[in-house]
Amino acid sequence: MSSSAVEHRTVTSVGAVKAIKKCFDKKRPLFLWGPPGIGKSEVVEGIAQSMNGFMIDLRLGQMDPTDIRGVPFYNKDNGTMDWAPPIDLPTEEFASQYPVVVLFLDEMNSAAPAVQAAAYQLILNRRVGKYVLPDNVVMIAAGNRESDKGVTYRMPTPLANRFVHIEMRADFLAWADWAVNNNIHTDVVGYLSFAKQDLYDFDAKSASRSFATPRSWTFVSELLEDDDLDETTATDLIAGAIGEGLAVKFMAHRKVSGKLPNPEDVLSGKVKDLKVDEVSAQYSLVISMCYELKQYIGENKDDKEFHKMSDNFFRFMMDNFETELVVMGARIALTTYNLPFQPTKLKNFDEFHQRYGKYILASQG
Repeated sequence: MSSSAVEHRTVTSVGAVKAIKKCFDKKRPLFLWGPPGIGKSEVVEGIAQSMNGFMIDLRLGQMDPTDIRGVPFYNKDNGTMDWAPPIDLPTEEFASQYPVVVLFLDEMNSAAPAVQAAAYQLILNRRVGKYVLPDNVVMIAAGNRESDKGVTYRMPTPLANRFVHIEMRADFLAWADWAVNNNIHTDVVGYLSFAKQDLYDFDAKSASRSFATPRSWTFVSELLEDDDLDETTATDLIAGAIGEGLAVKFMAHRKVSGKLPNPEDVLSGKVKDLKVDEVSAQYSLVISMCYELKQYIGENKDDKEFHKMSDNFFRFMMDNFETELVVMGARIALTTYNLPFQPTKLKNFDEFHQRYGKYILASQG
């Protein structure tokens, strides 16, 4: 299944979720292709959680054939060779505890041919030897493309033909929605909102050991979480996650962002003017204000106070940002964060809608 010979149709993580759920509904095995670090495992795990199910993650690239087929033993009761089923596959008793069990065969095309052959019967017939998959078990496999310079083996054509194949690509808007729900650091979201092309810069021809992917930006977020690193150590670690070039750019962005007003002071009305004109830093401030509004709602605080803060949010953007950033801020607040603005409770909304409404509608179309 070479991906280097032809260009494949690709989907975002949002499209992948829809496709996977449909295949789960039909119990049709799906193969999710994609470059390293793009979030294939996270997509599958998120679906399992949304279905109140349980995900069994089998890394086939690290397994032997007996891990799937089981181990032979002498059955003294009938004097024949029998098979001990593998412990990682779900029993009827285990599966009955969940509405659905997702059997995730990750790194499938990195598995040795003998391991793929052992998985063949399981995928084709939902059984291997005497073992039979419970009815509520659904299967999905995943792997990197051959062009990604990883260890891969060509999948046997009969096996490949039993899957529905989709290829996932990195997409900023889909990632941003995920980042919001997973508390990714505001500096990371703010920087990537400005430099969307830096979300993913993997190059299979490059000798670099570190490169930017949605996964490695998550590492960066985790490193910044405690805010206890000096600048040199932070730069060293971030370079180790996303590469030196991007680390230098990101740290420069953080230095400017550090001069921004506290988003709480903006939303409370204490700060009305912005003296920092660096665009990437302004993106971070928008993200931070949205975070604060989202957190306020999450804590079930006063509705009147929320709309007062929201009014200050719109006023500040109109007074300090260029049109493009105002439109982006409104879209993020409304679409990504789903903030429950009520126009009748916002004294600045009529002016905002008159000045920017047509641009917001155009950006959504």
